[in-house]
Amino acid sequence: MKKHLKRLAQSKTMTKVVLPIVLVVILAIIGYMSFKKPAADQPVKGKSLNSENAKVAAETFINGYLMSGGGTATVKEITEVYGMYKLKVDIVSDVVDSYMTKDGKLFFPQAFDVDEMKNTPAGGTNAAATPTAPVDLPKTDKPVVELFVMSECPYGTQIEKGILPAIEALGKKIDFSLKFVDYAMHGEAELKEQMVQYCINKDQGDKFNSYLKCYLTAGKSADCLQSAGINTSKLDSCVTATDSKYKITENFKNKVGYKGTFPGFDIHKDDNTKYGVAGSPTLVINGKTAESGRDSASLLAAICAAFNNQPSECQASLSSETPAPGFGTGTTAGGAAASCN
Repeated sequence: MKKHLKRLAQSKTMTKVVLPIVLVVILAIIGYMSFKKPAADQPVKGKSLNSENAKVAAETFINGYLMSGGGTATVKEITEVYGMYKLKVDIVSDVVDSYMTKDGKLFFPQAFDVDEMKNTPAGGTNAAATPTAPVDLPKTDKPVVELFVMSECPYGTQIEKGILPAIEALGKKIDFSLKFVDYAMHGEAELKEQMVQYCINKDQGDKFNSYLKCYLTAGKSADCLQSAGINTSKLDSCVTATDSKYKITENFKNKVGYKGTFPGFDIHKDDNTKYGVAGSPTLVINGKTAESGRDSASLLAAICAAFNNQPSECQASLSSETPAPGFGTGTTAGGAAASCN
């Protein structure tokens, strides 16, 4: 039960992929919370909690029954909608919307957007991916492709896994840059990893793809530095200089330059401002934000739509299976629209 609930909370795309499973899980939660005899300090059905007490009750329940692996969830925001409390819950890997009745008795880890689902063709997100090229991208002889991510965002790693085969197929026919969103939602570890990736790309770029492929598999930086043959002395020197220049660790500790509750990451701040980057991932092709599936075939089609004359590499046969969010080599049957923002 805990495993299904956690996976549900971490992926907004699950609302369209496993509807029958979600319904069963929600009914199970309702049954559990409705019939479990409350202790003296638990919410009493029918008695409304104020927002602060509701926040405490939600955090207690989520951390006691839904979280695993040592993570701690925090309710970042609570508002009233449709006669219930709407909660923005930070579950370490993402911030998700959940709901709770005002008496604190019923908790809903996810809600269905009825209008959105009515407008989705039957089986729409379960159908095999068909690459669709954007039709309104500016065209150039050598497209400039910029991908903005957070290194620990499950949807950022998802699109990275999808785009690597595409950029490798196109090679020097495109100008590709991996950049970072100007705030980090996943703590100090994300800030450190992004400095590592920035410095490898900057100073040892010929080894960057090998490092990133390894990192996306299991998130183990030390192992990947070794397997990719990274010069760690050169890397450490760059990380120290970068940290000093942009005051990344200093600002994190002193809570300077935060965006809301999240620390800033200013290495690519100007480009974030230029394109209005609002989350991970954001794909920009020839200076324009582009929509694409996160499978390799769709990303190749999106990039190739920006050529004046498409090279033969655009005919490469790449996978149309969507990589699963997060680390690992799995795939998902669902679409890819979720983001960390």
